[in-house]
Amino acid sequence: MKKALVCGGGGFIGHHLARRLKNEGYWVRSVDLKYPEYSAKDEVDDFVIGDLRDPNVWVKILDRDFDEVYQLAADMGGAGFVFTGENDADIMHNSALINLNCLYYLKEIKFKGKVFYSSSACIYPEYKQTDPNNPGLKESDAYPAGPDSEYGWEKLFSERMYLAFNRNYRINVRIARFHNIFGPEGTYEGGREKAPAALCRKVALAKDGEEIEIWGDGEQTRSFLYIDDALEGVRKLMDSDFLGPINIGSEELISINSLAKMIMEIAGKNLKLKHISGPTGVRGRNADLTLARQKINWEPKISLRQGIEKTYHWIAEQLKKQRRI
Repeated sequence: MKKALVCGGGGFIGHHLARRLKNEGYWVRSVDLKYPEYSAKDEVDDFVIGDLRDPNVWVKILDRDFDEVYQLAADMGGAGFVFTGENDADIMHNSALINLNCLYYLKEIKFKGKVFYSSSACIYPEYKQTDPNNPGLKESDAYPAGPDSEYGWEKLFSERMYLAFNRNYRINVRIARFHNIFGPEGTYEGGREKAPAALCRKVALAKDGEEIEIWGDGEQTRSFLYIDDALEGVRKLMDSDFLGPINIGSEELISINSLAKMIMEIAGKNLKLKHISGPTGVRGRNADLTLARQKINWEPKISLRQGIEKTYHWIAEQLKKQRRI
């Protein structure tokens, strides 16, 4: 039986990944500051509550020979958390410390398996993302560097650190750049939620004919990837000989206004959009999946609409359970 360690297993992607690995027959240990909010902790074999900024936690959790380590733990959130400027120091310090610990202790135990690092499309330069009709960001577009947030700068630094440990200490790394992963069982309120979940919540709570708020003019564009497709990409990357970095995202570009209208159609509601001041990030971001097709034979299979339908109905059900709709 293969053994996997999922760091950040209480988070959205992490707990979905841990569940998939368990279903594939792995012995799975998850580690996080908290248990998953929307799934049972006993879905995995062992769930350790621990602060991955603490070196002692790494000593504790690396007590056996893992075949695979998945490092998804980070201080993160949506635009309302990343782009305000109020959380920059914590984002950089907390996430960098986790990655420094991860690589140092894997080196110390002479780790022979594979370690996956979850980077982000936020590493791409702001100057490459000024056009809403973004043609798609290639992995080579990362340099000259110029991320639009400290979150992106930390991710780029950590990418380089994982590759440096590969060169100097033969740590067998795999690096994916996630592009806006969404789906059920993710954060949908509280300030750290991302656009699809936030819009699903707003539409679900609104009555027909009311209005919902959109940050900026709503013409900023993104591509969004459903969680099941993201997990398939991660597993294909781990099974390959390609180190990365590689885009795990979608090429289905959509404006925030159009995404809101899609959710309204799914909900069967006629709502107005009220555009207000707020953090919007770059003007246009899309993924180029040429490298993913070539190196790991992967591309998404679930359309944006299919994924949004599943996500909207899950969020609406949560709000019903809370008797808010």
